[in-house]
Amino acid sequence: METQEPLLTESRVIDLEIRLTHQEATLEELNAVLIRQQRMIDALALQVSTLREQLHAANTPLPPADDTPPPHY
Repeated sequence: METQEPLLTESRVIDLEIRLTHQEATLEELNAVLIRQQRMIDALALQVSTLREQLHAANTPLPPADDTPPPHY
């Protein structure tokens, strides 16, 4: 049994190392997705801000039109 115990321990260590490697890769992928999403959120927030400014400018009342006819009438 003494020979099997180190093999089991070594096998478990290898299994844990493999799992750790997969988890690190998954974590890196998730981090990349998070960075892309944050950049997209920032771009969308800028677009919303720009659209709000445009809407506010469009809703600003225009000065009254001068309805007097031109002098040649």
